[in-house]
Amino acid sequence: MTMAAVIESRTAEAPAQPLTSGITRVDILSDLAAAEPIWRALEMSGLSTPYQRFDFLGAWQRHAAAQHDATPLIVVAWDAQQRPLLLLPLALRHACGARVAGFMGGKHTSFNMGLWDRAFAASATPGDLDDLLNGLHQRDVVDVLALTQQPMRWRDQANPLALLPYQPSANGCPVLTMPPGADPTALVSNSFRRKLKAKEKKLQALPGYRYLIAETDAEIARLLNWFFKVKPIRMAEQKLPNVFAEPGIEAFVREACSARLASGRRAIEIHALDCDEEIIALFAGVADGERFSMMFNTYTLSEHARWSPGLILMRDIIDHCAGAGYHRLDLGIGTDDYKRMFCKDDEPIFDCFIPLSARGWLAAMALSALHRGKHLVKHNPALLDLAQRLRGALR
Repeated sequence: MTMAAVIESRTAEAPAQPLTSGITRVDILSDLAAAEPIWRALEMSGLSTPYQRFDFLGAWQRHAAAQHDATPLIVVAWDAQQRPLLLLPLALRHACGARVAGFMGGKHTSFNMGLWDRAFAASATPGDLDDLLNGLHQRDVVDVLALTQQPMRWRDQANPLALLPYQPSANGCPVLTMPPGADPTALVSNSFRRKLKAKEKKLQALPGYRYLIAETDAEIARLLNWFFKVKPIRMAEQKLPNVFAEPGIEAFVREACSARLASGRRAIEIHALDCDEEIIALFAGVADGERFSMMFNTYTLSEHARWSPGLILMRDIIDHCAGAGYHRLDLGIGTDDYKRMFCKDDEPIFDCFIPLSARGWLAAMALSALHRGKHLVKHNPALLDLAQRLRGALR
């Protein structure tokens, strides 16, 4: 079915149709506290990514959503036995003259996904998705769904939203697959390890040199204090905008790094190379015991930076995750050179722009075209170089 036909089918003025699938009711909640019990239950037993944890997105909504004028629009679908089948953690904003609902988290979620009952996710059909969209259409609170940066699969299970019309995201995600019991040299080659080991000898001479995962509140505060001083300088050197300077972002990151989950891990996990003299490098990400996904990183401004501490820390994180039985690791969406040093496979990421009203028709087309343009630029070296030059000149 073409996009135009899909748009017509979503916006046709017709009497409401009865739900015919496992979904018998669709609710929309605007209050995090009201959604929390349902959210946490699906988070514990369902299918979702660590970026959609309540503690992570709740912190973002409290501290950072205001800069996007984004209000909670949490969609919950139920079955006839009043069991929650799906929760979509969305935020509502105005764009392109329409009410646009997209995933919470803004720029700080690498992956976006609903929280699904596992059995329902495994058996979901296009009819189920039609019932979900019809339920939203009947509520008339949103004109278009802009569901970006979604993984095609998670934990080897298909993402049901891929049953909707979709297009490739601007970037894919390089990923490292870690087979159970894999030899570390199968993940990071012997030749690369030797190079890193030679450089690490310089750092190992520093008093107190160590690799650590932040456990205490004091450790987390010390590492983040350093990060928020160093990261703006590093981004200015690269002529990149400092997304961490936007209102509320620092408070969001600090709260999510401090939040302790039922599993004992933190909502954002911090790994670092440290010594008595200074913090040398820091990588932070989300983890669920099956996958580690990088969020942000930086490294020292001192002369110790010449010994590639970021690459050494990345090796340590890979070894830690492999030893803990993780199956995958990624360094975030995008194709930076250092990511390809470790992550050789590519994970497809997709976007959906689904109109739910006549007004949403044009907005969906405009958003779809904008993201297709970004995809074209990112995958055309000449256009990408031109875009980077223009961005640099404007700054």
